[in-house]
Amino acid sequence: MNTVLKVENLSKRVVSPEGGLVLLHDISLEIFAAESVAIVGASGAGKSTMLGLLAGLDTPSEGKVFIENDDLFALDEDGRARLRSEKVGFVFQTFQLLPNLTALENVMLPIELSGRQDASEVAKHVLDRVGLGVRMSHYPKQLSGGEQQRVAIARAFAPHPKLLFADEPTGNLDHKTGGKIIDLLFELNSEQGATLILVTHDQSLAQRCQRQLELEDGRLRHSS
Repeated sequence: MNTVLKVENLSKRVVSPEGGLVLLHDISLEIFAAESVAIVGASGAGKSTMLGLLAGLDTPSEGKVFIENDDLFALDEDGRARLRSEKVGFVFQTFQLLPNLTALENVMLPIELSGRQDASEVAKHVLDRVGLGVRMSHYPKQLSGGEQQRVAIARAFAPHPKLLFADEPTGNLDHKTGGKIIDLLFELNSEQGATLILVTHDQSLAQRCQRQLELEDGRLRHSS
């Protein structure tokens, strides 16, 4: 299998007047093309810290992360941003939609940033796919939580990323709506063949992934 993400001896420490704190300690792993992986663990275990490092949104104290053949932290901040625009999608717990853009404009934005000329056509197609074809002109405040997360999922998948990161994607939704969102997430992931890496405290969601990585106090304890 082709390796999409490779992590070598990844650590993250922070220093404060009270002393040092280790958030992640010596993480090494490989994740393969089209695989679905859940990062699980108790609150404070380092899950979101790890996700931010894997995506290049934060920098490590030590270690390396490779996305395909690109050494993420050998790039400067602009280089990492370009790499994300080309290969990475995100779904956040808090949706992270731009309030002054319509649903259509929110989904178009990453497509336009990637340099494609067909952003409107692609965005309309993906919004139709997530069941929001009649809500394209609505702004986030006019949409329910579940609808906002559908827009966020459409935005993440529209550029056809190699890697999709999801950080507690149902954390702000009720159980029924969250279940529908997760079904949609896995359906689109299967259709596009992206590699899905998600952080969750929901064990039923984690079990739908092909593999689980368990963090405890910043250390990788278990892989199943």
